[in-house]
Amino acid sequence: MKDDPRATLLRLRSSIDNIDASLVYLLAERFKCTKQVGELKAEFGMPASDPAREEQQVARLRSLAEEADLDPAFAEKWFNFVVAEVIRHHTEAADGR
Repeated sequence: MKDDPRATLLRLRSSIDNIDASLVYLLAERFKCTKQVGELKAEFGMPASDPAREEQQVARLRSLAEEADLDPAFAEKWFNFVVAEVIRHHTEAADGR
């Protein structure tokens, strides 16, 4: 006999909810670190963005995505979205100095 599809749906949604919660907390931790980077850059007059580092990270994340069976283009879009927010924070930190 097959599993009840409603029970399966609830189980899968519960897993998705747990993963989403983990992602939010991981992003919060990431932004705590990038905030410190932004403050350091502002203090020492360093530019808000680092295109060479970003390029390395895109290549690294695309490779990780392939290994994880995730669309590398999606991983790159996600990274670019996050980096745009980080750069905005870094620019604000520099403007506040």
